[in-house]
Amino acid sequence: MGREKHYWLLKTEAGEWSWEDQAANGGLSNWDGVKNKQAQKNLKSMRLGDLCFFYHSGAKARRVVGVVSVVREWYSDGEDGGGLVDVKAVGEMRRPVDLKEMKGDVGLKGFALFRQPRLSVVPVPEDVWNRVCDLGGGFGEDVRGSGSEDDV
Repeated sequence: MGREKHYWLLKTEAGEWSWEDQAANGGLSNWDGVKNKQAQKNLKSMRLGDLCFFYHSGAKARRVVGVVSVVREWYSDGEDGGGLVDVKAVGEMRRPVDLKEMKGDVGLKGFALFRQPRLSVVPVPEDVWNRVCDLGGGFGEDVRGSGSEDDV
């Protein structure tokens, strides 16, 4: 039996590793440098094919800008129990979805991103995933409405 797909949000400072860096790297990257134990636990829970929002954090821009897929599950980086996953770009959001917009959307109330704002790897429930995708008009091959339709 196949495992159902899970969804995540991966935060990165745009000045450290941006969506443009991800795309310029052939779409592939190691998602490493995660020190927080809860965030590491979330990384360890990721499975092949899980989808992740690529989220720019920082003072200038806090928004979902793209989607990546897990292409290699958790493996050790050899440093004090740390590890990483490998991800590949799936597609850029048709329209970035700002944190302020997400916080103002009734369908996203209670999202872990709002409750644990400093956590760098956040689980995303399927209904929240779908709503954020709707707000952003989809990504890559995923075509969505403008978010103004009755699809909440």
